[in-house]
Amino acid sequence: MAGQTERSQAAVANLRLLCESMVPGRYELEVIDAAERPDVAAEERILATPTVVRLAPLPQRRVIGDLSDHSRAAAALGLPEADALPSERR
Repeated sequence: MAGQTERSQAAVANLRLLCESMVPGRYELEVIDAAERPDVAAEERILATPTVVRLAPLPQRRVIGDLSDHSRAAAALGLPEADALPSERR
């Protein structure tokens, strides 16, 4: 993320919702502000914010944006049951 923008805060909230819905208790989340830690952003090759980097399990996956499209974000991150999110069931 780059600062505490509304979009960055939305991305964190959406990511927490996704993780709690799909892999409760089986995830670790670390938020790094690219403006405060440009060294980490450069090391991870973060070119746009907000960016989510899933490190494990391999392969690594990256998603850019606020993750507001939960089904699409879950699929991009390789989360299980990406088509069965509670907030999007009919």
